[in-house]
Amino acid sequence: MNKLTIALASAASLAIAACAEEPAETDAYDDTTVAADQMANADAAPGTLVEVAQGDESFSTLVSAVTAADLGATLSGEGPFTVFAPTNDAFAKIPEATLTELTTNDTETLGNILTYHVVEGNVDAATLTQAIEDAGEAGYTINTVNGGTLTATVVDGNVVLTDAAGGTATVTATDVEASNGVIHVIDTVLMPQ
Repeated sequence: MNKLTIALASAASLAIAACAEEPAETDAYDDTTVAADQMANADAAPGTLVEVAQGDESFSTLVSAVTAADLGATLSGEGPFTVFAPTNDAFAKIPEATLTELTTNDTETLGNILTYHVVEGNVDAATLTQAIEDAGEAGYTINTVNGGTLTATVVDGNVVLTDAAGGTATVTATDVEASNGVIHVIDTVLMPQ
C-alpha cells in the first residue's frame, strides 16, 4: 500500500508540475495574440516616419544613416515633419568611400545632409504642387530643418527639387503617411552646399 501511495503521490506531483508549465504555452499564445493585435493596429494607423522607413527595404540605407547620425529619436518625435526620403538607389549614387566616411567618422556632416531632407509641417503632394504653381517659373522655396533651402519646380509633370549645389532630385512617390508626418520618395540625395 505504501508503494501505491508513493506512486500516486509521484504521479500527482508530475501532473502538478506539468500543469504548472501550461501557462507558458498560454503565455506564448497570448504573445502571438498581442503581436497579431499590434499588427492589426499597425494596419489601422501608420507608425512614425522612422518606423515606416524601417518597414520598407528600399530605405534601408536611409535608416542606417539616420541611426548613424543619431536622428532616430528626433524623426520619431511629435512632428509633424515632411521627409524627402532618398532610396537605396539614390544613396548608391554617392561614392561608397564617401558614404562610409559619413556614416562612420563624419556623422555631423551626415546629420546636416539628412536634416536638409526634412521640412517642418505636414506638406502633402497637393499642397506642394499648389505652392509650386503659385510661385511661378522661379519655383517654390522650401526651408529645411537644417536652415538651408530647396527649390521645387515641376519639370515634365514631375516635381523636381534643386539643392544648394545645383543638384536635382525627382520625386518618384508621394504621400507615404506616418503618424508624425509624410514621406515623399526621391531618386537622389540632396546636398546642402
